[in-house]
Amino acid sequence: MNILEILSYGFIQRALLAGTLIAVLCSVLGVFLVLRRLSLIGDGLAHVTFGSTAIALAFKLYSAASLLVSLPVVLLASLGILKLTEKARLSGDAAIGIVSAVGISAGIMLASVGGGYNVDLLSYLFGNILSITYEEVLIAAGLFCVVMLLLGLFFNDLLAITFNEGLARVSGVRTNLINAVLVMLTALSVVLAMKLVGIMLISSLLILPAVSALQLARSFKACIALAALQGCCSVVAGIFVSFLTNLPTSATIVMLNLLFFGASCGLRRLLGAKSSS
Repeated sequence: MNILEILSYGFIQRALLAGTLIAVLCSVLGVFLVLRRLSLIGDGLAHVTFGSTAIALAFKLYSAASLLVSLPVVLLASLGILKLTEKARLSGDAAIGIVSAVGISAGIMLASVGGGYNVDLLSYLFGNILSITYEEVLIAAGLFCVVMLLLGLFFNDLLAITFNEGLARVSGVRTNLINAVLVMLTALSVVLAMKLVGIMLISSLLILPAVSALQLARSFKACIALAALQGCCSVVAGIFVSFLTNLPTSATIVMLNLLFFGASCGLRRLLGAKSSS
């Protein structure tokens, strides 16, 4: 089977389109999160997504309808993490840990009340991008436009708080607002990535492209571009490889990202050795 034959399938076309959009969002936001040392926020919000998905499935809501349930819940959880760090004077990882524990516990309880773990819930845990629907593609495209628009509007402020939040505050940047924008954009991306790599692997899509790009990029914008490129390449290649080899798509995407990270580290050492000699 050649590439043109594979591309003739509607589910492959939907997976490639939605997967590319989601990969760009996660990769770009991942650069900000990694530099802010908030990379595990994706893992925490993913656990909340598990709880919100359990709520949706308990009410017999599937596919795009479950996304509409998850979005407000995860957005509120992202703001909850922010408030815990501000009001309770907790470190970022402690606040993420609290919200993560509450989210996963609520999900387990709701799944138990709803009759246990069924096939639908497991598909959200481990991802199934090949089963994405047309409605979910439209939601992904709409949220992609919203997130990218907000990133463009607040880019300079996000850049300022990423490297020196104290200096940014003194310079007049509304750091509380910008932090809220960052965590809410991350929440949107986490909910979208649920179908791509699954709740259990979302954090890898936020972290791996970003840390790979940081190995090679010489400027912040170049880092964002490299991260987005790797995210897209890993998703596109992962979909094709998994389809041809009958491997799980989500795990294939993550392993390709890990391979890219190893290659980036090796290339950085090689370039460093050449420059020193």
